[in-house]
Amino acid sequence: MGLLSTTTFNNLNDLFINQLEDLYDAENRLTDALPKMADAASSQQLKTAFLTHLEQTKGHAKRLEQIFSRLGMEPTRETCQAMKGLVKEGSEMIDAGGDPAVKDAALIAAAQRVEHYEIAGYGTVRTFAKQLGMDDIARTLQQTLDEEGHTDKLLTQIAEGNVNVQAQMSR
Repeated sequence: MGLLSTTTFNNLNDLFINQLEDLYDAENRLTDALPKMADAASSQQLKTAFLTHLEQTKGHAKRLEQIFSRLGMEPTRETCQAMKGLVKEGSEMIDAGGDPAVKDAALIAAAQRVEHYEIAGYGTVRTFAKQLGMDDIARTLQQTLDEEGHTDKLLTQIAEGNVNVQAQMSR
């Protein structure tokens, strides 16, 4: 949704649908970015985390498609400017030179920004679904929200458990 958007929100349902479309675009963009992040990582643990999250992300997109179907709609992507920017930042980390351990720390930093964005987005649409009386959809969104939180915690464990220590030792 751009600054000069002509989007109109007449009710909470309009906003809910818009936010689902934004998340659907975000998940698709992330599906394209995660393999590149995995390739750029030197830590095997980090590579595995990125590839595992890639499979989860594909599942998140499928869940959104199921939600659109339950709403009687075709899945539609609203350009997610935030994810475009986050992916661009991640690409800068992928392309960066220097010590591999420091680069891994940079990749984790970029990935956690993505996770925090997704956590905010899914928390919001889950709350909208509850408000709109769509409890089954809210439960589906909560499942994705839980997985995003787990990925964020895993990235923190990888960073604190080894990557940041290795990065600090780099000269």
